[in-house]
Amino acid sequence: MIHYWQPSTAIRDGVYIPKYYNPEISDRQSVLSATHTCKSIQSLVTSHMLIAETGHEIGKAAYGTGDIPFVRTSDISNWEIKSTPKQGVSKEIYDAYAASQDVQVGDILFVRDGTYLIGNNCFITAIDKDILYQSHVIKLRIIDKNAINPHLLFLALNNPWVQRQIRSFQFTADIIDTIGQRFFEIIIPIPKDKATQQRLSDECDKALAARMVGKAFVKHCPKMIEDALLTGSTAPIEDFLALTPDEMVATVSNETVTAEFGSFTSFWRSSEAIKHQIYLPTYYDVNIPQELSDLSKHCDLVSIKDLSAIGVLEYHTGDEIGKMAYGTGDIPFLRTSDFANWEINHNPKQGISEDIYSEYAASQDIQENDVLLVRDGTYLVGSSCIITKEGTKSLFCGGLYKFRINGGNLDPFLFLGLMNSYIVKRQMRTKQFTRDVIDTIGNRIEEVILPIPKSPELRKSISDAIRGVVESRVWARDTISRLSIEIAPE
Repeated sequence: MIHYWQPSTAIRDGVYIPKYYNPEISDRQSVLSATHTCKSIQSLVTSHMLIAETGHEIGKAAYGTGDIPFVRTSDISNWEIKSTPKQGVSKEIYDAYAASQDVQVGDILFVRDGTYLIGNNCFITAIDKDILYQSHVIKLRIIDKNAINPHLLFLALNNPWVQRQIRSFQFTADIIDTIGQRFFEIIIPIPKDKATQQRLSDECDKALAARMVGKAFVKHCPKMIEDALLTGSTAPIEDFLALTPDEMVATVSNETVTAEFGSFTSFWRSSEAIKHQIYLPTYYDVNIPQELSDLSKHCDLVSIKDLSAIGVLEYHTGDEIGKMAYGTGDIPFLRTSDFANWEINHNPKQGISEDIYSEYAASQDIQENDVLLVRDGTYLVGSSCIITKEGTKSLFCGGLYKFRINGGNLDPFLFLGLMNSYIVKRQMRTKQFTRDVIDTIGNRIEEVILPIPKSPELRKSISDAIRGVVESRVWARDTISRLSIEIAPE
C-alpha cells in the first residue's frame, strides 16, 4: 500500500486511478535510464521496430471442429502455450485466419485481457506450429532485430518492474480487467551494454530451447507411453529422445484436450451391466476394456483403489480456505488452473499469509515428488504436475488430489507418466460427470486402472526419461526467471 499527492495538472486522459500514477515506477525509470535504454511500446511501434497485433474471435461454433489449437488467454502458462490447449479448430477455419495472423517463431503472445492473466506471455518456438490466437491476446514481432533482440523484449516483459507497470495500467472493462490501449504505455528497459545484451540473449535462447524440447516430450508422451506399454519395449522412448529438436518438432502432432475423449461410438448395454445407477454412455466406453486387455500382455492392470489399499500410494484432496485468505501473503495457494505441462506456474494467482499456511500445512503435508491431479474443472480434469523442492511450501485447494507414491513397482515419475498416457486420460474422461456448474471425476478416480509395466527395464526407462524432462524444464524455468530480473535488476 502506497500513498502520495498528485497535482491535478498531472492527471492524464481523465484517469483517476491512484495506482496508474505510482511514483515508484517513474522513480525507478529515472534510475534505470543511466544504464538502460527505456522506450515505450508505442515508440517502438512508431519507429517501425515492433509490430503489435491482436487476434480474432472466431466464435464458439468453431470450437472443437478440429485439432489445430486456438490459443486463448488461459492457454498461456509459464512462458509457453499449454501442450494441449482447450479448444481446437478445423483446417478450413485455420486457413481463413492463418495468413492475417501469421504467427512465426520468435513472436511473443501477450495477454491483454483477463484480470489475473494480464501480462502473461509466451515466446513462440518451432513446436508451436499451426496455431490461431484470440483477440484478448496481442502478438508482438520485432522487425529490426539489430535494434532489439526478441529474447531481450521477452525478458523485459517479464521483469518485475515492467510487470508492476502492467498492473498499474490495468482497469475493469465490463466484467473483466484489461490493459486496453494502455499496453502501448509500457516502458521497456534494454541494457545499453552490448556484452550484457548478448549474454542475456544467449542464455535465454538456451533456456527456451530446453523448454521446447521438454514440451515436445510432454506433447508426445501419451502416444509414446502407449506404444511402450503395448510393446513392452523401451524403444519408443529411446528413439524419441535420440531425435534432434527439429526432428522432434516434425514428429509431434498438434492436439487439444478433445484427443483425450476418444472417438464416438455406439453400442448396446444390458441393464444388468449398469453400475451404481450410472446411465452415462461414456462411462461404459467399450473400447477401453479392449485396450486394457491389449496392454495386459506387458503390464499389470491395477486400479487406484487397489494400489491405495495395499499402501503403494495414498491420496487426498486439499482445503478450501476461503476467498478472504486470498492476497494475504506470498505463499502459493494452488488451484486447478495453476499448473500446466506437468509443472506449477511460476506466478500462481493467489497467495496466502504465513499464519494461514501454518494452519493447514501439517494436514496437507506437501512434499517433493508428490503429484497433484485436477479433480474438478471440466477441461482441466486429469491435468497433473509433480511437486519440486521449490513448490513444497504451498497449499492446494479442494479441487485437487495429492498423490504420494510409497514404493512397490511405482515411483513418482513413472506414476506421472502413466497418468498422462492415453488409456489413463481416457478413463478419467469417461468417468467425469457434471456436478453443479462444473465437471468432476469425484471419487471415481479410484476406478481408474493403471497399466504398470511388468518389465523393470521399461519402468526405469519411463521414470528416468520423465525425471530428466522435469529437471531440465525446471532449470530452464528458473533461468528465465533469473534473467528477467537481471535484465533490469533492482
